[in-house]
Amino acid sequence: MTWRTEGIRVTDPVKWRCLDGLMGAFWEAECLTGASGYYLADDPRIMFFFNDVSGKVRISNHDGDFVRQHRPMTRAIYIPAGVPLWTNVESTHHVTHLNLHIHKDRLLRFLAPSVGRSAALAALRRPVEIQDVGAIEALAKLLVGEISAPSRHAVYAESLVGSIVAGLLDIPERPGDQVEGRLTQGQMNKLTLRANTPGNGRLSVAEMADAVGLSESWFSTVFKQTTGKTPLQWQLERRVESAKRLLAETDLSVANIAAQLEFSDQAHLTKVFRHVAGETPAAWRRIQQVR
Repeated sequence: MTWRTEGIRVTDPVKWRCLDGLMGAFWEAECLTGASGYYLADDPRIMFFFNDVSGKVRISNHDGDFVRQHRPMTRAIYIPAGVPLWTNVESTHHVTHLNLHIHKDRLLRFLAPSVGRSAALAALRRPVEIQDVGAIEALAKLLVGEISAPSRHAVYAESLVGSIVAGLLDIPERPGDQVEGRLTQGQMNKLTLRANTPGNGRLSVAEMADAVGLSESWFSTVFKQTTGKTPLQWQLERRVESAKRLLAETDLSVANIAAQLEFSDQAHLTKVFRHVAGETPAAWRRIQQVR
């Protein structure tokens, strides 16, 4: 694993324990305002926070860009193999958290017998970030106890890790919910949220792929199989829907709407709008007013 931090001070000796194909570490640290971190691992890992840091820590997967591409750190996150993570601390705070580093083959051996190899591989590629940790917190506390002061056979701690994985990963409930070669509804929801976030403009294929934890080439293939459209076509249609909403609900000029939705100019919006909706923006607005 490659990692570097600044402004983060360990306040208590780190407790760690190596198990079959995985390693658990329990950290307590003081994070100063402006502290930062970078993490990249060849295998998947899980970070679990025992205190809420969502208002204090921001994370990004885009070269440390915390101006346009960031989100709050949630209580529990799963980071697929090879996905980089940057962190930035907005206010000084004390943190206690559990890190689980798990070999990808170990995870596959755990999941495949129950959900199938293809569904397991798909789940391992999807990042997960949740704030409502529910029962996972109780499991994490039990695991910390076995890491800090082992009292039972290693199989007990390993079973706790397995339960945390099953509770955290995006695994389909029923066989067939995950169709090989297609994006899940959860992944599409993430893309829709990103596309609807003000200031995102047009997302590149690489940015969309990164948002759902897939390679760019694989993402382009499964996106077309899922939606019937290329990423560019899908984004243009969503922007046209936003234009329709502004045309119907506001008195903004077509030129102002084009600027707000980050089209190059009014002519560009008109061309795209006509291609998607079959009418120019002005004509579409007049039709809606008659109705």
